[in-house]
Amino acid sequence: MKSLTKKQKKWLTRILIAAAIYAVVIILDKTGIINGERYPWLLLCLYVVPYLVAGYDVLKKAAVNIIHGQVFDENFLMTIATLAALGVREYSEAAAVMLFYQVGELFQNYAVEKSRNSITELMEIMPQYANLEVGGNLVKADPDGMDVGSIIVVLPGEKVPLDGIVIEGSSMLDTAALTGESVPRKVSEGEEIISGCVNGSGTLRVKTTSTFDDSTVSRILELVEDASSRKARAENFITHFARYYTPIVTFGAIALALIPPLFFGGEWSDWIQRACIFLIVSCPCALVISVPLGFFGGIGASSKAGILVKGSNFLETASELKTVVFDKTGTLTKGEFSVNEIVPAEGVSEEELLEKTAFAEGYSNHPIARSIREAYGKDFDENIVSGTEEEAGHGIITHLDGKEVLVGNSKLMEAHGVEYQKNSTVGTIVYTAEDGRFLGSIVISDRIKDKAEDAVSKLRESGIKKTVMLTGDRQEAADDIARQIGIDEVHAELLPGDKVGMVEKLIEREKAEGGKLAFVGDGINDAPVLMRSDVGIAMGSMGSDAAIEAADIVIMDDDLEKIPTIMRISRKTMRIVRQNIVFALAVKIAILILGAFGLANMWEAVFGDVGVAVICIINSMRMLRAK
Repeated sequence: MKSLTKKQKKWLTRILIAAAIYAVVIILDKTGIINGERYPWLLLCLYVVPYLVAGYDVLKKAAVNIIHGQVFDENFLMTIATLAALGVREYSEAAAVMLFYQVGELFQNYAVEKSRNSITELMEIMPQYANLEVGGNLVKADPDGMDVGSIIVVLPGEKVPLDGIVIEGSSMLDTAALTGESVPRKVSEGEEIISGCVNGSGTLRVKTTSTFDDSTVSRILELVEDASSRKARAENFITHFARYYTPIVTFGAIALALIPPLFFGGEWSDWIQRACIFLIVSCPCALVISVPLGFFGGIGASSKAGILVKGSNFLETASELKTVVFDKTGTLTKGEFSVNEIVPAEGVSEEELLEKTAFAEGYSNHPIARSIREAYGKDFDENIVSGTEEEAGHGIITHLDGKEVLVGNSKLMEAHGVEYQKNSTVGTIVYTAEDGRFLGSIVISDRIKDKAEDAVSKLRESGIKKTVMLTGDRQEAADDIARQIGIDEVHAELLPGDKVGMVEKLIEREKAEGGKLAFVGDGINDAPVLMRSDVGIAMGSMGSDAAIEAADIVIMDDDLEKIPTIMRISRKTMRIVRQNIVFALAVKIAILILGAFGLANMWEAVFGDVGVAVICIINSMRMLRAK
């Protein structure tokens, strides 16, 4: 009872009262205390009491829907079937059908609420207030009305209300509500924090970097709320099926009630009873409720694991994946580059090579450029650097003290006619030349993520046939990383614009083989590819606008093993949905046929409706307990 809502408790109380009255009436009827043959109207009046207590709202909804032109729904079917049963003096069956129908409806309502709660638990990340700093004092303010650049204070145990940068203090942040991970993350001065996290024991002063509408928590909640609007093919099938199935069965029941008595001399009461069975069994609620409930459960199980699925259609497509394509940097590797080797040309010192390369990379935000500057470790005079240009996918052309310096890959050297010494060391190779003279090369390597190999292995176990890696890196370096991780196919030395074209080729190949393709990227510079693939999965994207906008599935931390997790969830969801469809249709069709031939009674019809619905709902609720 504790887990029931106030409405559900009232509903249950009404059902229990109706059941108690029904039990008393059926005892009076079956023991002969009231003679039904002698006093049929008295017996009818007694059975009508539990019938109305249990089902008055069903009759009311049916009448309202008919007035509004919505005739063929379960309320209409139940009303016609039970009134017809009362008309042929099947009083106890009519009351029992309405009573058990309401039990089934309550159970459905409870299941749907529980399923919805599994998703809307995420709404708990919504902050209620922010401690705004005004003149040295703290004032509780609504986060929705705060401007960018406001100074807020997040006290121990409070939720971070807005995205921002820590300007004072350090603490541990609990990101479990966003990522599904229970390990806290340490933050200190100068670091970015996102809304929705729970502050640990330290006090943080934060300068906000977004309004509430643009904050991470707001975008996530909007994503969750919109998820139910994107329906899977199975859901759309059930919607269209019910639209035609219910009227067909209704007219079939009318024909069953009228044609045999009118043209073949059948008993009216017998054929009306068969028609009632037809109507009761025809209620499509087992499918209409259990199929969306299964998808709801799958999305809820995903959100608990820190995986946001934008709609049940993407969950369905994920279950059909046969190929997974990975971007390399930031997805399979950490994107944490470091200088491993410096190979100067003859007559050039290591210090000179590193200095000129670092100066040339001085204004670049690329991780490789940052790693070179960190290896150099000294300040430099910005005034000696001028005329910096970038050649997409090749490197940088700049001027140092009036001399032209080229820093980039082998294609840049070849394009400018520089005779260079090829470096075959595994890793990313940066070549440097000055006024056409080759200065040397620097070897930079990126570390593979800890769980990359396990994630690829688990993807194969979950049914993925092929894994592919795309990168702009050298073929040798890409092959080495692919070998370590266990990637099947590598496409290297790609320019940024080449990835979309390559994914389109892979999609065409996959279509021919009857499968679907997912692209996994960091969601920042991979937005076009994420949108083009059958399923776009954004990795490690807390706070990334591009990821949340472009991807179909967003993994809220950097855990590669959550890709096979969403595969398992999607496939389990689809198994449950298909089981429900096959079971419900098989039982209903069987009872419809038996009822038409007079081999099924009203109680079997109740099982065909309420019993089947409850079984399908229980099956769907298994997703709510998925770990």
